[in-house]
Amino acid sequence: MKSIVILISGRGSNMEAIVNAGIPGARIAAVISNRPDAKGLAFAAARGIPTAVVDHKAFPSREAFDAALAETIDTHGAELVVLAGFMRVLTDDFVRRYEGRLMNIHPSLLPSFPGLHTHRRALEAGVRVHGATVHFVTPTLDCGPIVIQAVVPVLADDDESRLAARVLAQEHRIYPQAVRWFVDGRIGFDAHGRVRLSGEAAAGGGCTVPALDG
Repeated sequence: MKSIVILISGRGSNMEAIVNAGIPGARIAAVISNRPDAKGLAFAAARGIPTAVVDHKAFPSREAFDAALAETIDTHGAELVVLAGFMRVLTDDFVRRYEGRLMNIHPSLLPSFPGLHTHRRALEAGVRVHGATVHFVTPTLDCGPIVIQAVVPVLADDDESRLAARVLAQEHRIYPQAVRWFVDGRIGFDAHGRVRLSGEAAAGGGCTVPALDG
């Protein structure tokens, strides 16, 4: 069993999707939040998952917070750390500590629209498609190796909330799949640092979107 620690700051709907997926070979070792009022903590506790709070407000610096967070993660023997709506910018040292085993999901088709307000920016840009990306975290924000992406059309009558809802539904589909591939040992990297799945054809660039499977 691979131990997974999930970090949240709020409801943690992607955390819920991963827990509800019941991924074979995976054990959700803990759900940790930087906010004591995060609603996702109750969801996890109700399912017998250990929870912890490392309140960022209790620390004088990002470095001190990240050190305490890492210590808490490591007590649970995390083999994979999953960011699920964790609204803190992590220090480079923290990211390097978990290199190759720290995943995030971003509500856009990276490398387009990194950072915040992705749905608003997609609508303002007039793109025809939008989506979500699961990627490994690197020190450069939203620029890590892409694991999987999902595409949704941008409709003529879309506003931010309608577009966000369709993207979120796809997030709930692809994040458990990415975790499953990690647990199954299918994820590797090519010479350019791009993700390659065992059994996947070598052709294609860094934005290749592998097919979902069980």
